[in-house]
Amino acid sequence: MLRKVTVEDSQLGWKKQFEEEARRLKDFFWKESSLFIHHIGSTSIEGLAAKPIIDILIEVPDINKIDDQTSMMERQLGIKAKGENGIPGRRYFQRLDENGVHLTHLHIYPIGHPDIERHLVFRDYLREHPDRAKDYGDLKRELAVKYPFDIASYIDGKDALVKEIEEEALKWKKSGAE
Repeated sequence: MLRKVTVEDSQLGWKKQFEEEARRLKDFFWKESSLFIHHIGSTSIEGLAAKPIIDILIEVPDINKIDDQTSMMERQLGIKAKGENGIPGRRYFQRLDENGVHLTHLHIYPIGHPDIERHLVFRDYLREHPDRAKDYGDLKRELAVKYPFDIASYIDGKDALVKEIEEEALKWKKSGAE
């Protein structure tokens, strides 16, 4: 089935969707006291146009425990494991609705993985720099129109701007901005 690339205006409900998903995840991982759950991606940035998919990052002390719990996570949480999905050390899961529409993307990393900071700093920078968030949102809208059924080209089209913003965000973070 072809997956349509849809970019929408920022929705107030995205925060609530994240909170509901985070609650489900906390209930599943209730024994894991050192678990950190973050709302990442474009839906975590107020005012930013985004694909309506809630991206969640979880930091865990032991990624091997996730491997041991994958089949139980799939059954109990209704998510599908995708392994590392191109990022060493990460465990990636998707939750889709009954029509195959992506609802949630779950990224689980061991505490200290370098991609955690990259995701969080990118998010925080765009929250503090609405002009750059607008640039990013405008590009995503253009790409969704240009590649409505080609998610790979959509992602490739964002790559240069994402790297540019990531570099700005890391400099911003190093300068002491919080």
